[in-house]
Amino acid sequence: MKQILCILFAVAALASCKQGASEGTGGQTSGRIVYVNTDTLLNNYELYKDVVNEFQNKQFALENELKKKSESFQNEVALFQRRIQAGGMTQQQAETTQQQLQKKEQDILLYRDNAAGGLAEDQAKQTDEILSNIQAYLEKFNADDRYDMVIGFSKGGGVLYAKNNLEITSEVLEGLNKEYADKKDGKTSEAKTDTTAAK
Repeated sequence: MKQILCILFAVAALASCKQGASEGTGGQTSGRIVYVNTDTLLNNYELYKDVVNEFQNKQFALENELKKKSESFQNEVALFQRRIQAGGMTQQQAETTQQQLQKKEQDILLYRDNAAGGLAEDQAKQTDEILSNIQAYLEKFNADDRYDMVIGFSKGGGVLYAKNNLEITSEVLEGLNKEYADKKDGKTSEAKTDTTAAK
């Protein structure tokens, strides 16, 4: 997820940049290009950390649920085999039970595939939310037109070198986390108000 976000962040940051710059000497446009270290940003952005934790919890819960379903199914199969060996079922009962077990196995596999698809869809939506938040914040951050471009920098990425004085990661990170904290506090306050009103 982190690799995908780094790539998408770089694309989103470039897409959101304002290109209007004043003419400098020699007919070249003047302005500043700054960068955000996407690795640092994602490792310390509270929204990203919460999204990753939430996704991992959902994945863990799904794995546990599938494990229980699989174990229950295996127990039923083992019981069926014991009854067959003991001669405790007629041929018709054995065929009916076998069909039921096959259907149950297909249902478990279908449930697994649907749940995994749902998780992937949820992850894609949350990734889009993170990128949208970062892009929207960068637009506000650059409302005074200080910068012409904000690029995403990560080790092994497209930018091989950048001066340290061009990095604005800490300012962006601080602003993003403050916005997210305010949003979370707002949701908590709304939830408390709803609970109080319900009493």
